[in-house]
Amino acid sequence: MKFSKFFGLFLLTLVVAMFAGCDDGRIKIGILQYTEHEALDEAKRGFIDGLAEAGFVDGENITILEENPHANANTMSLQAKKLVRKSDLILAIATQAANAVVNEAKKQKKDTPILFTAVTDPVDAKLIASPEKPGGNVTGTNDMNPIAEQISLVKELLPGAKKLGILYTASENNSAVQANIAKEEAEKIGLEVTIKTIEGVNDLQQVAGQLASGVDALYIPTDNTIAGAMGIVKDVLREKKIPAIVGEPNIVAAGGSITFGINYYRLGKQTAEMAVKILRDNVNPKDIPSTGLSEFDLVINKKELDEIGIVIPQSLLDRADRIIE
Repeated sequence: MKFSKFFGLFLLTLVVAMFAGCDDGRIKIGILQYTEHEALDEAKRGFIDGLAEAGFVDGENITILEENPHANANTMSLQAKKLVRKSDLILAIATQAANAVVNEAKKQKKDTPILFTAVTDPVDAKLIASPEKPGGNVTGTNDMNPIAEQISLVKELLPGAKKLGILYTASENNSAVQANIAKEEAEKIGLEVTIKTIEGVNDLQQVAGQLASGVDALYIPTDNTIAGAMGIVKDVLREKKIPAIVGEPNIVAAGGSITFGINYYRLGKQTAEMAVKILRDNVNPKDIPSTGLSEFDLVINKKELDEIGIVIPQSLLDRADRIIE
């Protein structure tokens, strides 16, 4: 009996030692990205590059644990649970991912530092108390667009435009926030606004086609679902011969017409600066104000505008940061 107890204790000690040996001592940084599309990919790349430039290099002194549920809510919940359990710091990319991580941290009663990026309105999403004083263990960067400036592009591109259609995904609160602001700004400059929402990619072609039939131009915010399916929208725009003012440059490159929008790589780098404050300087997330970018890029898809027969004013071409031809 004594030998049996001794042998059991020996095995327990061995197992503990084995698991301890598996810990390489590196800081574990979890990344939960809601889905794959260029803007979110760039935000992640900017974050990782920003960390590396500050001396936090994956495989050397940090280990990055990446998860992507491809917009599946059940998968995202499981991935959030895993990352909260294993990570020393977590980056959540997009509102849905941020909500999943924050809720899971509360369930596990963990105060792991959480950063978000590509979240349009973190206060409305109940991630932080205010931009100046986030509170708790969460802060990050927002991707709120200069919506008034974007809407002004409608009249600059089409001086005679009278009707604007706004299209977004019903389940994306970030898109709803932008759509409401866009409606207000459009009405200020005399545009009649029609808003339609989609449930998902399956009804995008039908709804976009219906909306495009009765307006002079479309406005599409930084909507994750539509951004991943811009090929469908591009076909509608070509058929109806109307342009789309969109929320960010990657949506322009994927088939939109024009934007004055965010550089998501720079946004990711800005988020990395917050991570460095936490990791290197031991600053609490609640003491790091939530911010966004102050500089934006004017991007024009000349190829698509030529395709639908719209002549781009020279004033826009002269100001453009990037022209896609």
